[in-house]
Amino acid sequence: MAQQFNESNFDAEVLQSDIPVLVDFWAEWCGPCKMIGPLLEELSTEVDGQAKVGKVNVDECRDLAVKFGVRSIPLLLFFKDGQVADQVVGAGTSKDILKQKLLALA
Repeated sequence: MAQQFNESNFDAEVLQSDIPVLVDFWAEWCGPCKMIGPLLEELSTEVDGQAKVGKVNVDECRDLAVKFGVRSIPLLLFFKDGQVADQVVGAGTSKDILKQKLLALA
């Protein structure tokens, strides 16, 4: 299951993670965000132990959205060693592509 990231756990769970992390910046009112939600849940299960998948609600975590320059959602950021290593903007991608990008960072 995808984790919920926020200001209180982002540093420990994402920036200090020893495995790659895919972070979905999303909002409840965003239709495309809801479309890729189930895909990310499946991906989270498939990469468990090799990588993390989580979500940041931009309405609840505005500081994180600003820090990472979120201008449109969904925004998927791939983190490795505390740094953004790749990104995908929008919902026009497949689970296989996301999995490939994420595991390439492992």
